[in-house]
Amino acid sequence: MLTVLRIKNLALVPELTLELQPGCNVITGETGAGKSIIIGALNLILGRRADRTLIRSGSDSCSVEAAFDISRLKAPLAGFLSETGLDPCEDGQLVIKRTFTSAGANRQFVNGSPATLSALERIGEWLVDMHGPHDHQSLLHPSRQLDILDAFGGLEKERANFAQLARRRAELESEKTALVTDEQTYLRELDLLRFQVREIADARLQPGEDDEIEQEHRRAANSARLLQLCQSVLDVLGESDSSVQVQLGAAGRLLQELQRIDPGIEEGAALHRQIAENVRDLQHWLTRYSERVDVDPERLQQLEDRLNLLQSLKRKYGSTVADVIAFGQQAAERLQQLERRDETLARLNNELAKLDRQILQAGRRLSSKRREVVPRLCKNAGRHLADLGFRQSRLDVAVVTTEDASRPGPHGFDQIEFQFAPNPGEPARPLRAIASSGELARVMLALKTALAAEDEIPVLVFDEVDANVGGETANAVGAKMAHIAQRRQVICITHLPQVAASAAAHYVVSKRVRDGRTISDIRLLDRRERVTELARMLGGQTETARKHAEALLQ
Repeated sequence: MLTVLRIKNLALVPELTLELQPGCNVITGETGAGKSIIIGALNLILGRRADRTLIRSGSDSCSVEAAFDISRLKAPLAGFLSETGLDPCEDGQLVIKRTFTSAGANRQFVNGSPATLSALERIGEWLVDMHGPHDHQSLLHPSRQLDILDAFGGLEKERANFAQLARRRAELESEKTALVTDEQTYLRELDLLRFQVREIADARLQPGEDDEIEQEHRRAANSARLLQLCQSVLDVLGESDSSVQVQLGAAGRLLQELQRIDPGIEEGAALHRQIAENVRDLQHWLTRYSERVDVDPERLQQLEDRLNLLQSLKRKYGSTVADVIAFGQQAAERLQQLERRDETLARLNNELAKLDRQILQAGRRLSSKRREVVPRLCKNAGRHLADLGFRQSRLDVAVVTTEDASRPGPHGFDQIEFQFAPNPGEPARPLRAIASSGELARVMLALKTALAAEDEIPVLVFDEVDANVGGETANAVGAKMAHIAQRRQVICITHLPQVAASAAAHYVVSKRVRDGRTISDIRLLDRRERVTELARMLGGQTETARKHAEALLQ
């Protein structure tokens, strides 16, 4: 559900925080007070185009922020956020923020992470369904209508089974496509793979050997210099008249004389002994090291040849020896596939033929069950349409089935479209072709009531749902919204007191002048204030109007 909506510098609103309630929320107010600003703010959150003329006069930027409680959301939001690099929701809260400036900068954030408008649109499809003169209406899309029909009929199992078969067929087709080429291309690829596999296999590569070979080559190429340096260090340590060993010996004799006079310098004498021992250890190490240094031109040439081979392979097949080895394994697998092409193709064709029969059976079962569900859905929705003033109207579902097991869609062979016939004798037309926004909104309300248990979008927004409605139909509109609000959060902008009285929470939008500027504000009404507002909607603050308002609330 939408918990908080914050608006700053949008149209007549300098700053506003709207805290919404579960269930049915209605928003009322005088014409022109700014009720449509709420719809405009929601559209921005849902990724719609930003109209910079809506930035409040005197301001350089505008921002809208919405917080949603998604703890019960069934849509795969967490996976989507992870895939798109957006921060996850914390404590079941999703926060969307949108800002734009008069200079043209447009930024949006999801849980504090920068996001794209397409990401906002995708998230919005899972969170909010808007009905009225605005076109963010999921029920207008045939793919969404198919989802709802299947949910209404409890066909999720059959649909999932068909989707699994279709995915498996796509995998087999992809595997087959990789094998089926013209003969010349096939022979060229076969020759190339054989050369690549043989070249890599003949090299007998070991992971990480390039680093080892480079180190050994460096030592071999500089062996003479290494021996010269070793000998120079050994001369300094002990093989010359001024060597370290000679100097340490002289220092040792002086320390012995000092110790005879002052026995307390034992610690210094011990340090001298340790230094002398370390120097001897260093001499021994350098001697052993120099013995390992091999001045061997033949070995140097072998190392250079190996390095050249490794560099050549890495230029062709990968940046490291490990990459070259992996390439060789993949090439060997592909080579094996091609050498067994005819056998593999026969197997794939047999599997595809078997799968096509299964897809055809599953698709026909799904189509048959859908056609059984259609009359029930139309009858159910028709009852609600009659309650909403469409007593001689009807809802139809057009189903077009195209059986093609070789190119199955993920959801079966059927394409459907909800159609509506408002008057007897007139043909039914697609919902998206209904011209009247109020008429369309009431059809949507009837469908939403019929599908309240199946539809999973948590927030429903109705605007102008009461257009050309009055009397008992107005009461029915309010009752339908209250019914839907038992399972969803409903936000309704209305001019009808019957609809407003049915809500759990009632907000009023007002316009006033402050410091010479016109501003719009919104506040939640208590019961006494609701009576006053309903009386205004009924025609004035007369005693009769207030009693009528009290009766509506009762």
